Amino acid sequence: MYNILQKAHSGWAYIALLVLVIAVVNAIIGMSSKKEFTPKDRKIALFGLIGTHVQLMFGLILYFVSPLGLASLGQMSDKALRLTSLEHPLVNIIAVTLITIGWSKHKKATTSESKFKGFAIFYGLGLVLILSRIPWSLWF
Repeated sequence: MYNILQKAHSGWAYIALLVLVIAVVNAIIGMSSKKEFTPKDRKIALFGLIGTHVQLMFGLILYFVSPLGLASLGQMSDKALRLTSLEHPLVNIIAVTLITIGWSKHKKATTSESKFKGFAIFYGLGLVLILSRIPWSLWF
């Protein structure tokens, strides 16, 4: 089961990152070009939200069955173990929380510019945080 979850978490990461990048770029383009917020823009942002939440669920399940997760929390002097057991999960939970806040804020926003701006800021911050804590040595 561990191997299946690890492959799913690694494989889904490509999809989640791609959709999140598309959502951020779409928000920046929409904000800078002052275009009207359409249902297509909403769906792009929604796919970014769903993709990151699915990835988080894979990651949380994997965290509790992996030897690199909860079981290795006592070994903080090892950089690689600290990344996989503490930094990666904690920062990614914060990132998904920011993305969720961005989604919630867009529902309260009244103008297209403020919707795009919210997505650009919160989804963008989430993307930067996710990219900052990917264990690249394990991923490739």
